[in-house]
Amino acid sequence: MFPPPGDRPAPLLTTAVLALSSALLLALVAGEWPPLVAVDEGIAESAHRRAVADHGTTQVLRVLADWVWDPLTMRLLCAAVAVWLVWRHSAWRTALWLTLTCAFGTVAQQSLKAAVGRPRPVWPDPVDSARYPAFPSGHAMTATVVCGLLLWLLHRCGAGRAIRRTALAAAGLSVVGVGLTRVWLGVHWPSDVLGGWLLGALVVALAVLAYEGERDGRGRPRR
Repeated sequence: MFPPPGDRPAPLLTTAVLALSSALLLALVAGEWPPLVAVDEGIAESAHRRAVADHGTTQVLRVLADWVWDPLTMRLLCAAVAVWLVWRHSAWRTALWLTLTCAFGTVAQQSLKAAVGRPRPVWPDPVDSARYPAFPSGHAMTATVVCGLLLWLLHRCGAGRAIRRTALAAAGLSVVGVGLTRVWLGVHWPSDVLGGWLLGALVVALAVLAYEGERDGRGRPRR
């Protein structure tokens, strides 16, 4: 389905940087590093005061977080694209790769939540609620994984510039927006969201390496 990539190195450096950054943040969160805790608490408290005072904005952000940018919505979008790949292009391998990557992201996210066990913010006057431990943010990580994979597929299939720019804008709004929304609603610390972004990007980078490696293994000349 996709044309071979141009002469450019595999994103090994990007993957390594993301892996190191994710590991460092994970260590700081798990170790409850005081400067990080102080920054988290300061931003979270400021955001919560605004959320309580601005009821209209808070209600809009709850709808966006619970329906538009919800992890289930993102996974359904991923599933729809996988079905389209098979139906229109018979791209079984790519569809399977997409599905398995999203599933891996979900398993990794839940495993880290259980391992770290970070408590969510607690407020006397909460504006929203959420289940499971806090780190990493599932909304932020799922949006990053799904949007990152779909953007890469658009790039690989040679989509037009207008389509790619529109998709990039929508993806950027979704990934950044859902992360900020989770802090505003008082259900995540800022570092939870940062962790979701970093880990989601790492999953995408690893998936791209695996995809290219699998293509090389089927006989495509290495470049």
